[in-house]
Amino acid sequence: MKKLSKKRVKEYFKALDSLENDFYDAVNNLETTMKRETGIEGIEFFWVGGEVVGIGNSSRTMKLINRR
Repeated sequence: MKKLSKKRVKEYFKALDSLENDFYDAVNNLETTMKRETGIEGIEFFWVGGEVVGIGNSSRTMKLINRR
């Protein structure tokens, strides 16, 4: 097995950071679209343990819509 330096391996964290940023930007854009199309203020995906479990709004005025 090829030995990799710590510095070289840490470059993968930079690549991961870029992918995560792209993902969260896309999720934010989708939430913005949901808000515009539904007219529900603060509508968002509800996350638990790093997983989306439903859709609700930040003021809790709507009942959570479960993902499954």
